[in-house]
Amino acid sequence: MSSVLLVCTGNICRSPMAEGFLRARLAERGIDAIEVASSGTNGLAGWGAAPEAVEAMAEHGVDISGHVARELARDQVRPARLVLGMTEAHARAVAGLMAPAAGRTFTLKEFVRLLDHLAAAGRLHADGSPPELLVSAVALAEELRRTGTLPPPADADIADPLGLGTQAFRATAWEIEGLCRRLVDLVLDGDGDGAAPGPVPSTRAEAAVWGGREGTG
Repeated sequence: MSSVLLVCTGNICRSPMAEGFLRARLAERGIDAIEVASSGTNGLAGWGAAPEAVEAMAEHGVDISGHVARELARDQVRPARLVLGMTEAHARAVAGLMAPAAGRTFTLKEFVRLLDHLAAAGRLHADGSPPELLVSAVALAEELRRTGTLPPPADADIADPLGLGTQAFRATAWEIEGLCRRLVDLVLDGDGDGAAPGPVPSTRAEAAVWGGREGTG
């Protein structure tokens, strides 16, 4: 059994949304051999997901109303084959908590970008079980990152929608859904389906203003 850990700040907005989408996309494929969980670097332990996040996810047919927030801990990071922060600060926090996990820790945007590059070079494949394909994809992504041949993205963060209203949460859900769908397609199919998300809604631009602010989402 392999596992993926999604990390944000409070574990009430972005990471539970990513957890919900990733679970849904894997379930669509009939895959139950990859566990998905989320946590927060300043997790509001015991809290539910933000109401706006629950609403935005419901519009995509994904129910996160039962989510319970957790504080990031070593015993969550240790077994994870892949750790995905919603921002570079979250990824750094994971590496700071457990240095050996740095090689399997990325931001969600960074990881998908690395996989896209690997797919374009024909380096991803679809031979093996889902856990094996996940482990292989993580190793290849870390190798590519380590070589420095692919410059880091100008913006590797997913902006925190907390306090920005329902439209910002909808924009964040749209962005995370596209990334999670692409991630699953690339890991399992080797080259994905070639589809890319459409234009970002104008509300995403509003959310991006807050991208440098680390809230609790």
